[in-house]
Parts: sequence; C-alpha cells; structure tokens
Amino acid sequence: MTPIAVNPSALAAPRGYSHGTLVGNTLHLGGQTALDEEMRIVPGGIVEQFRQAFGNVLTTLREVGGEPQDLVSVTIYLTDIPDYQAHGKEIGRVWRELAGPVYPAMAGIGCTALWQPDAMIEILGVAVIPDHRLRVPGS
Repeated sequence: MTPIAVNPSALAAPRGYSHGTLVGNTLHLGGQTALDEEMRIVPGGIVEQFRQAFGNVLTTLREVGGEPQDLVSVTIYLTDIPDYQAHGKEIGRVWRELAGPVYPAMAGIGCTALWQPDAMIEILGVAVIPDHRLRVPGS
C-alpha cells in the first residue's frame, strides 16, 4: 500500500510535513498544536489550546470520512502537566463536545518544549476508518 498525504484545505498548508498519512484504512494523524489558519497559536490557556489542537486533529480525520469514534490511539504532549491536570474537567468537557463520550487508548507525555514556542500542547493519533466511510484523497 502506498501512503497518501492528507492535508485538509481548512488547515494551514503544511511545509515539510503532512497533517495525516493514510495507509489502507488507517490514518496516522500528524502532531497538531493549537495553530489557527493564519499559523498562529490561539490565545488563552491550555483549554483553548486543547480545543484548537484537537479540532485540528478532527479536521484531518474528517477529511477521509473518519469520525471521532474511529480514533484508536491519541498521544498528548504537554509542556506543563500540572496545568493540564488542573484544567482536566474543562478539557474533558471540550473532548465530549467535540468527540462525544468515546475515549481511545491515550497517553500524556511531559516535554520541555514544542515546535512553536507558545505551544503548550501537541496531539497526535491513529484512527481506523471503516471502509464504507473511507474517502481516499485524489480518488
């Protein structure tokens, strides 16, 4: 199977990476920070950054016909784990608003910095899209 780049027009045009890579019906979602369409990190704290970063992940997922329940794994990189934990209930509400009550296998990993200096969070994941919903870019 040939990997196919998935780059939704609703997200900033990538340079040197892809928002996602589709192999068969498995979508590998590239790490998303809280970048808006102007390539700026959204203002506010961790809750606002979570909303934007996770929304970017879901935009890429939906580009190929995926839905939040198709996520099988999500990894969240954080520059401040205690801040994320302190806002866990709010972040949980945002997750349920955007993705519903389904949670895939997840990991939260602390790190010292992310690519954009203002980024506090980066989210990546893997999804398996059922064949009856799968939309392959360029086909």
